Amino acid sequence: MTVTIYHNPDCGTSRNVLAVIEAAGYTPQIVHYLSVGWQRDQLLTLFAEAGLTPRQALREHKSPAAELGLLASGVSDEDLIEAMLNHPILVNRPFVVTPKGTRLCRPSDIVLDLLERWPAGPFCKEDGELMIDASGNRVGR
Repeated sequence: MTVTIYHNPDCGTSRNVLAVIEAAGYTPQIVHYLSVGWQRDQLLTLFAEAGLTPRQALREHKSPAAELGLLASGVSDEDLIEAMLNHPILVNRPFVVTPKGTRLCRPSDIVLDLLERWPAGPFCKEDGELMIDASGNRVGR
């Protein structure tokens, strides 16, 4: 199974999702989108496959969204896309793509829906919160 993660190593959720993927035995393609940026077609495809609008994928906190005036209701999808191309941090993360689908994995346990196998339990996030119990069952959903 191929797994691609659009990853920000400074984000705890993104680190947790990557840890789950790797602990499940996958070697994902890691796209450091803050370094390489986005392409318009790439963003449009990710959003369409994940069933999200650009507004739904906009990172509102800890980003320049407010200072760029992007939180106003009248900002068009095209304006949001253009801003995301110019400021990659505006795209919420992490996005994960597998043959099972494409999702914005917030909260981090959403990644489990995209994997054929999970890490052995118990498995905890970096903050110690249990994600998979000792019997291999998902916790919290």
